Amino acid sequence: MPTPTKPRIAVLPGDPSGIGPELVARLLAEPGNTGATHILVVGDAHVVEMGQRQAGTATRLAHLSQPAADWWRTASPALCPIETLAADEVQIAEATLASGRSALRQLDAALDLAARGIVDGILFAPFNKAAMHQAGMGVEDEHRYMAKRMGFTGYISEINVLEGLMTTRVTSHIPLKEVAGRITRQGILDAISLADETLKRAGHAKPRIAVCALNPHAGDGGNFGREEIDLIAPTVREAAAQGIAADGPWPSDTIFLRARSGKADAVVIMYHDQGQIAMKLMGFERGVTVSGGLPVPAATPAHGTAFDIAGKGQANPRGIQAAFDLVCRMAAAAGTSAAGAAA
Repeated sequence: MPTPTKPRIAVLPGDPSGIGPELVARLLAEPGNTGATHILVVGDAHVVEMGQRQAGTATRLAHLSQPAADWWRTASPALCPIETLAADEVQIAEATLASGRSALRQLDAALDLAARGIVDGILFAPFNKAAMHQAGMGVEDEHRYMAKRMGFTGYISEINVLEGLMTTRVTSHIPLKEVAGRITRQGILDAISLADETLKRAGHAKPRIAVCALNPHAGDGGNFGREEIDLIAPTVREAAAQGIAADGPWPSDTIFLRARSGKADAVVIMYHDQGQIAMKLMGFERGVTVSGGLPVPAATPAHGTAFDIAGKGQANPRGIQAAFDLVCRMAAAAGTSAAGAAA
């Protein structure tokens, strides 16, 4: 079978109640995207059509109910139509059980396609976690859902990327009161290693990784907590001894100033908002979230479903474009590596 010269990407409309369908329509309407990549939209036909109405676009998609591995030879962009919810179940700007089920079914279908070698990567428009939990997601977030669905037991973590700067997390979607108790030596090492490995795959020969403190002023010598002294600093030294260019812990109120000035390629944070607030302030509409560690490249815009503007034709496509570009690069690099290994 001929090998595709461009990555094959599954594109998911995301939560039908949010701005995802409109974002996908705007992505498809950009000629450069369909020219550089084989795109297979995976979702309800009526949701895709709704997104095009919202965006005011009209990209023609070939319908492939059962795409084979060589679907890209005759039809791109194409739609793999699946039925996740009825048209009258779509409630714009509301987190509903139906929209949560739709999100999970989209992921299931895309992961099945990836497992069968039909696509090389997955781009998903924003999901709504509240809706997904209503639908029985059963884990913290969509990233862990994908890992569970794939039977993948290795280390994974949400990675956030903004114009070359990356963050990884020691803890993620858990209550703030549980953070300190969930920070471990292994968790810190895993987050540092994931940042180092991911950046190296992206072409950084020696990534510089700054590790964030947990407490104000990095604990102030033990006055505001001892996690920095007893746990974080020794683990950073351990990572450095393994050859990783890691330093810290740095206070969380200055670490992103350090990174933005070019002194770090990645920041390892201890909990969700410690990094998300800084990254979104620096570029809310351009941020990308990567499902770090999964065997299949997967990415999404970092900004969320934006219910406040859903259905109004106002969605900004910069985030989904950045996510699309990144997952395409990841998929192309993975394909090149696989070809080299096979040779």
